[in-house]
Amino acid sequence: MKQSIKYKKDELRKKYKLLRTNMSEDERSMCDRKIMETLTGLYQYKNAKTILTYISTDIEVDTRRLIKKALDDGKCVAVPKCTDDFGMDFYFINSTDDLEISSFGLFEPKTDICRKLKNYKDCFCIVPGMVFDVSGYRIGYGKGYYDRFLSEFTGTTAGICYSNCVKWKLPRGFYDRSVDILVTDRYFRKCSSRYKNEE
Repeated sequence: MKQSIKYKKDELRKKYKLLRTNMSEDERSMCDRKIMETLTGLYQYKNAKTILTYISTDIEVDTRRLIKKALDDGKCVAVPKCTDDFGMDFYFINSTDDLEISSFGLFEPKTDICRKLKNYKDCFCIVPGMVFDVSGYRIGYGKGYYDRFLSEFTGTTAGICYSNCVKWKLPRGFYDRSVDILVTDRYFRKCSSRYKNEE
């Protein structure tokens, strides 16, 4: 069963990575703008003191504009640093100048100048994913960093994703965690039971 789920997830990763790679720059930019407008209009964003966000790669929803917007709005912004035990710690940044390329080829905070986040109260966490389903479950890159983090994070989470990368239902493992809100370029959806009944 585990092997079957892993195979299905790997196939979906390949499919949606190719789909994202083939998006035109204009289409991607338009979708990114719509997603950011919706995301930053949510009261969960407006009420949060700290925004936790990943640093996007070329095929992910652009988070650099989110970082700039959040900082301009007077919020704190913290980004993840991967640890040797497949976990993540978040560090505050004042701009994207506080980032450096890690051994994984990803941008991470410069830990010698950035302060580590210790209190996750009043944080709104933006979660990446290669593909999401309508219940908020996701398939990432297969390392499990965010699922481990989300298993202990008690704040609100939002997945951001292109609408053409959303399926009705994804294969799920025992440790998979869903997000509370899914934001795409065409709609946003409340996935968690604590938000579904809100007006």
